[in-house]
Amino acid sequence: MAVSGCVRVFPSFDCRSDPDFSGFPKPEKPSAGRFSGKFSSVPIHGSFGASALSSLIFRFPPNFVRQLSIKARRNCSNIGVAQVVAASWSDKAAAGPPAAAATAAIPLEVAAVDEVVAVEELALVVEDGSSCNNNDDVQFGDLTDNKTQFLSSDGSLAVHAVILPLICSGERLGRGIITDAITTPIVNTSAYFFKKTAELIDFKEGRHASFEYGRYGNPTTVVAEEKISALEGAESTLLLASGMCASTVMFLALVPAGGHIVTTTDCYRKTRIFIENFLPKMGIKATVIDPADIESLKVALDENKVTLFFTESPTNPLFRCVDIELVSKLCHKKGALVCIDGTFATPLNQKALSLGADLVLHSATKFIGGHNDVLAGCISGSEKLVSAIRTMHHVFGGALNPNAAYLIIRGMKTLHLRVQQQNSTALRMAKILEGHPKVARVYYPGLPSHPEHHIAKKQMTGFGGVVSFEIDGDLARTAKFVDALKIPYIAPSFGGCESIVDQPAIMSYWDLTQSERLKYGIKDNLVRFSIGVEDFKDVKADVLQALETI
Repeated sequence: MAVSGCVRVFPSFDCRSDPDFSGFPKPEKPSAGRFSGKFSSVPIHGSFGASALSSLIFRFPPNFVRQLSIKARRNCSNIGVAQVVAASWSDKAAAGPPAAAATAAIPLEVAAVDEVVAVEELALVVEDGSSCNNNDDVQFGDLTDNKTQFLSSDGSLAVHAVILPLICSGERLGRGIITDAITTPIVNTSAYFFKKTAELIDFKEGRHASFEYGRYGNPTTVVAEEKISALEGAESTLLLASGMCASTVMFLALVPAGGHIVTTTDCYRKTRIFIENFLPKMGIKATVIDPADIESLKVALDENKVTLFFTESPTNPLFRCVDIELVSKLCHKKGALVCIDGTFATPLNQKALSLGADLVLHSATKFIGGHNDVLAGCISGSEKLVSAIRTMHHVFGGALNPNAAYLIIRGMKTLHLRVQQQNSTALRMAKILEGHPKVARVYYPGLPSHPEHHIAKKQMTGFGGVVSFEIDGDLARTAKFVDALKIPYIAPSFGGCESIVDQPAIMSYWDLTQSERLKYGIKDNLVRFSIGVEDFKDVKADVLQALETI
């Protein structure tokens, strides 16, 4: 939303708890503490000197506050303020009289008259003296000096890491230059305006940073992208509307018409459908191999000009694991890219990029969001590859709503806590199920009985929060077990706070015959159990009582 006219200077409104309500913000001294990388001054153009209004607190007149939405008035650090201030970025130099003279020349009573002080331009000056708007990359790609040295764990990065120094209130490493809010503001806008045609031309020629249109980016979304990049150790991350959107756009961006890909037998069904039914329409062929069949991979690489190797690791729903380091070395020798869907692993349990993969993809709907309340997908890797995918994404759409991006940010702040609990409960439950007489088989990479346990131990720090197992019985007996469970919901998806259970034969493959399902390893007695954050003792008791009913 654009500001019509100029903003008058009034005593501050009541949206924040700062004890200073004098009407004019006091100059701030540059911090010498651990967050010395923050912006040291914010020059305001107009009647005041550059340091007279160096505080980052904005004073809006009552009549302006009334124009904000009810939600924004109740939480002025969130939508409303972010939208207003986002309209005032500029890379022009500040000019004005000295602070003391400027302050003395303008009495406090100016708030009661119609004298208007234009807050036309806001230049962010970092300690090295450069303006953030001198960035050459519209996606803020040059802002990679991520001051994360004092954070040593993934959990701390998930809470605090961000590179983008724009609206990042609450992001400890890109601290509040707009509001005092702990949380990241949500910027609900479909477009971004330019003050002059010259500024638009600067944007088009790479001298001015903006997003131009909502489909091309959003400040709230960028915060979420930077968090994921920090966890994955990636140069760049792209957030999209869903995990399937991320994978399909990735295929279309990186695999040329007439190209060749290699993938694995066990995978998410909708991904398989896209590979089998849609890619051939563009002349793209696929070789499908067992996840552990390295010899078949070598043959495919030797006999075809393979562009991309794509697989999940662990896979869905049997949790097969691919030796990412070995596969990456083999593919790179032949000029093929490697993309790993790490949704089941999470960025905490497995670092696919450090193992050699070129790209790592997630359905952020699952563990990253973690609350069963948002759809999103993300893909991380080098700036070059992600930029190519981003270009295709801008054409196809599938943009993530900024409110959904906020939910991803919110979810990531507890990611390490949730995953630790889910890892622990899942491993303990897998061991219990494996020893139960009414369970025929358990699929979990943390068990020594798993065919790729040795690979999982090498490349994962935790084995995930989902366990698949086969009941000793048929479809009906398995359904009776599922129906007897009291804690988990019968639903698709996984990775949320609430436990979820389903029979893949019914939930995902019911349109196929039993023999067709078996081709994909989906038996009628297969159960996929997504562990939530409930207490282990409660989950254990519930599963055991349900087994007693069959």
